Amino acid sequence: VQLVESGGGLVKVGGSLRISCAASGSLFSINAMGWYRQAPGRERDLVAVINNGGVTYYADLVKGRFTISRDNLKNMLYLQMNSLKPEDTAMYYCVAARGPMAPASLVSYWGQGTRVTVSS
Repeated sequence: VQLVESGGGLVKVGGSLRISCAASGSLFSINAMGWYRQAPGRERDLVAVINNGGVTYYADLVKGRFTISRDNLKNMLYLQMNSLKPEDTAMYYCVAARGPMAPASLVSYWGQGTRVTVSS
């Protein structure tokens, strides 16, 4: 499975940004996809997950502001981020897993990341 993120960039506080992930390879084995993020000097944190049934999970810090979605026909995963805060600044990683989506050490596949910077 290969994952390639895009769409990161610089955005002002309160702004919105949508990041994307193109998935390819043996996707039939994947049960769920999601996004992790890692801020400088911090561990990778799970942000959002969507499973093959469309059930979603959000970390408390982003609930109500971020929306995860997927287009199965195009093999694309998205993260719509609204009301962005400086603390959302991080490298965002697209992930896919056959099993658990947490902790990070158990996640099967990772993209290279896309950087999101929220400026005040």
